[in-house]
Amino acid sequence: QVQLVESGGGLVQAGGSLRLSCAASGRSLSTYAMAWFRQAPGQEREFVAGINRSVGSTSYADSPKGRFTISRDNAKNTVYLQMNSLKPEDTAIYYCAASPNYPTTYPGSYVYWGQGTQVTVSS
Repeated sequence: QVQLVESGGGLVQAGGSLRLSCAASGRSLSTYAMAWFRQAPGQEREFVAGINRSVGSTSYADSPKGRFTISRDNAKNTVYLQMNSLKPEDTAIYYCAASPNYPTTYPGSYVYWGQGTQVTVSS
């Protein structure tokens, strides 16, 4: 079992930055691909960014590409999402997720999820 706990969300003005963290316990994250998803009210959960088991290979959805950066520190058992140039449309609950396979955009591929952290971007 892996427990994931997100932190770092909050209220920020448009153009600002936030850094989300996802801390894991129970098992090493080094054996999992990791991803961030988000869900806005009334919307489906959508893929934001993913990173494979080893540091280096990342993927992003079109909307946050160039503004968000996913990274991981396996020694700290933590995954990060650096979000810059935030826009009101980035407002959502952000979730981290772990997959034993390669990172995909499909939520069903992920076996462990955190409880989410709220990000609100004001205009």
